[in-house]
Amino acid sequence: MRNLVIRYAVFVAGLYFLSLGVVCIVKSTLGTTPISSINYVLSLNTPLTLGTATFLLNMLLILGQFELIKGRSTRKDVVEILLQIPFSFAFGAFIDFNMWMCRGIEISNYWYALAMLCVGCMSQAIGVVLEFKPNVAIMSAEGFVKYASRRYNKEFGRLKVGFDLLLVSSAALLSLAMSGTIDGIREGTAIAALTTGYMVTFLSIHIFSRRNLNRLLSIIPVRR
Repeated sequence: MRNLVIRYAVFVAGLYFLSLGVVCIVKSTLGTTPISSINYVLSLNTPLTLGTATFLLNMLLILGQFELIKGRSTRKDVVEILLQIPFSFAFGAFIDFNMWMCRGIEISNYWYALAMLCVGCMSQAIGVVLEFKPNVAIMSAEGFVKYASRRYNKEFGRLKVGFDLLLVSSAALLSLAMSGTIDGIREGTAIAALTTGYMVTFLSIHIFSRRNLNRLLSIIPVRR
């Protein structure tokens, strides 16, 4: 029981770092991440906050997952998808909290913008590792790709790349339709997409390896 609670705590910590990474990349003014591109466009052109837009998109992806497993679902699948609802709410709340915390940050120097982008990518990478290592839940974007790859018998990695490209292109079209310009998609979007995966690999092997995580869990005192 204690181990399960700690694993969920690590997962939630991963969501926080992931949200912080999204906010740092947005604040860099060099774009946003592929998974947040549609959410960001909506937050710029509607009264919705970035966190609220993120939560609503996650709800659509959750509905999409139920469509993908229709006729071939297991109890485990249903539980895994339903678990995404409270975690999506927490993720959206973390994003809005970090946007509020960073509300005074205004970057005009390009090198400072690049530095903020790098901080955001690293925070995102930490979040991804902490999200996947505990193996207790999955977020809606990855869940949607997972069940799509299972239903259509396609490789997860290739579908994920295609899914990200679809999000970015949809965000660009949505931005053009709503404001007449393309907002939130710049070189930072490409840099985040290309570098975060390498950072995740490095952190998984050298920093957050299973041995290091088990060592951390072993030194956490148990309250009796």
